[in-house]
Amino acid sequence: MPTVANTPIKVCSRASVLIGGDEIQSFTDGTAESLVVDAIYEDVARAALTNTRWRFATNQAELNRLATAPTGRWDAAYQLPSDSLLIHVITINDEPIKYDTYGDKAYCDAVSTDVLVADYSHRADEADWPSYFTIAVEHMLAGALAISVARDASLSQMMEQKAQFYFSQARRLESQQQTTRKLNTSRFIAQRRS
Repeated sequence: MPTVANTPIKVCSRASVLIGGDEIQSFTDGTAESLVVDAIYEDVARAALTNTRWRFATNQAELNRLATAPTGRWDAAYQLPSDSLLIHVITINDEPIKYDTYGDKAYCDAVSTDVLVADYSHRADEADWPSYFTIAVEHMLAGALAISVARDASLSQMMEQKAQFYFSQARRLESQQQTTRKLNTSRFIAQRRS
């Protein structure tokens, strides 16, 4: 019975098989395939997780205010979650606010009693990846393996095209994972009437 690709090794092994390579047993098994995926896998996974606001890799966290205020422009500094890859929005009372990120901190104009909540992408575990995302990542990796291991540029290009197709399909499926948002037209109507 086939297994699910729910670990980094299984994802990389399937990518290798896609280009006609051998299965990978570990990142250090001494094969050319394992050498390549050991060097690029985590960057590829993080890039794939941040190229769209994937619901399975999105989280929320209340931010902690830092005692030291920013040097300029902003009134307050907040610590970003340690597992964040990309901040999507920061809100106070469910209203988005203006902010800038500097390293692992968010700077904004907020008072000490405000509760800031960040929506962000995090490094989701492979066991939590839906199959439509896993297949896209496998093809993305296969494109890199095709050029570096198989030395076949046309195979690499084909795998990259297939990866883009699968990511497109994944985005379509992912968009069905939340309630459709209704566009608030009242401010547009008010502006038009003024």
